[in-house]
Amino acid sequence: MIESSAAAAGSDAAQVTVREDRTAQLSASLSALVQRIDAACAAAGREPGSVRLLPVTKFFPASDIEILYNLGRREFGESREQEAGDKVAQLSQLSQIRWEFIGRLQRNKAKAVARWADTVYSVDSDRLATALEAGTRAALDDGSRDTPLRVLLQVSLDADPTRGGVRDQALRALADQVAGAESLQLAGLMAIPPLDVEPDAAFEQLARIHTALLREHPQASVLSAGMSGDLEAAVRHGSTCVRVGTALMGARPITSA
Repeated sequence: MIESSAAAAGSDAAQVTVREDRTAQLSASLSALVQRIDAACAAAGREPGSVRLLPVTKFFPASDIEILYNLGRREFGESREQEAGDKVAQLSQLSQIRWEFIGRLQRNKAKAVARWADTVYSVDSDRLATALEAGTRAALDDGSRDTPLRVLLQVSLDADPTRGGVRDQALRALADQVAGAESLQLAGLMAIPPLDVEPDAAFEQLARIHTALLREHPQASVLSAGMSGDLEAAVRHGSTCVRVGTALMGARPITSA
């Protein structure tokens, strides 16, 4: 009995040490990342704090999100519906937390995501927008949520259908559809630069598209572009939200493979 109690105490102490170490790691990474974003803003002649950091926490445990929450973060990006739903349930006690779904979303998952997501990125078809409108309306009706779902449209910068995104007249039509949906709110645009294009060129193109959209939908002010490796280029071209995983969280856990 004594040996069992000692083993349990040792295990608890080890867990505390692991959490303390992880807290120190995340705190240092977060501080460095905020400084990096502020430096990018200064270099671009933009006000400090004008670019929002969205931690991308997919593949990482709910305990990491809780640590970041305690470090002052409130918004988190997830991209897998089942994993995200589990984390939402585990962290339901964190009253100010806000979840943003940033991955490609299948229509059959739209109803589930609409119950907990504040924002859905990468909307690139009228059918997905329709599914999200229906899911959000159902969540509003049953009290699962009390606000419209914010939507960012994904812009295709290379016309590659495997990467998702919408272009040209289709983008205008989709923007009109979302803006006219009672349960949705058109928040802005997002994009991922093609691998074979310089980030500055890609983000310059995205900025032009966003400027054109704002003429017809001035409320769509969010421009989400830039990740760990290219956030400075994105900030130079007007990004208002950078989505950062690796530079904050570190390498993906081996168990996620």
